[in-house]
Amino acid sequence: MSRLPSLYISHGSPMTALNPGQVGVRLAELAVQLPRPRAIVMASAHWLTYQPAVGAHPQPPTIHDFGGFPAALFALQYPAPGDPALAGEVAQRLAAAGLPTAQDPQRGLDHGAWVPLRLLYPEADIPVVPLALQPMLGPAHQLALGRALAPLRDEGVLLIGSGSITHNLHDFRAYHSGGEAPYVRPFIEWVEQRLQANDTDALLDYRRQAPYAERAHPTDEHFQPLHFAMGAAGGDQLGAQRIDAGIDAGMLAMDIYRFDGAPA
Repeated sequence: MSRLPSLYISHGSPMTALNPGQVGVRLAELAVQLPRPRAIVMASAHWLTYQPAVGAHPQPPTIHDFGGFPAALFALQYPAPGDPALAGEVAQRLAAAGLPTAQDPQRGLDHGAWVPLRLLYPEADIPVVPLALQPMLGPAHQLALGRALAPLRDEGVLLIGSGSITHNLHDFRAYHSGGEAPYVRPFIEWVEQRLQANDTDALLDYRRQAPYAERAHPTDEHFQPLHFAMGAAGGDQLGAQRIDAGIDAGMLAMDIYRFDGAPA
């Protein structure tokens, strides 16, 4: 079985499901390039818990965790099956790495999971296991989650962190009708440079080292899925490849990263 990369996907607004734009094109292209996974473990910025948790629902419901959007968006479903056996294995691997993990038999797929998956695998025929993140525990914790699960990449499991490479919704009104927030490009360029240099220490310390970090991410939850995907690369050599998917509303950079890691 071919080794899969790990991915970081900027999922953008829920409206991406109806208006996929450039990110839809890039994810469709990526799906063609990847070996078909037997299952997906998806760590979304929209499932946050105090301690690690994994979803073990056999048929995860589609969660419409937003308001004020068109009825057509609420009508969308992503009926991918779950994989309780894989969820159990994820919990065991995390526990073995010193990260005791609860299994949630009720958890569905929030929009950080189903919106990008709908663009990546629209047939919804690949089992999906959601994984919670704990941003209050810091980037190194998310890196450890990914590293504990990295061996699953050799078993046909696609490990994905879903967030947004920049995410400051306070700036939506200022830039959605035109223009571009001045912090977006310096921040995403710094991230790309540090990833290409395999500078994990700098990326763990991004709050202090990255330009405009507080403007790009007033809170951490949409950036730290990147650390999960980095950890899932399996080592110090990240093999990072940036896939540019544009900038939405002038302040949501839609970068995608694949991490192939060092050769097996």
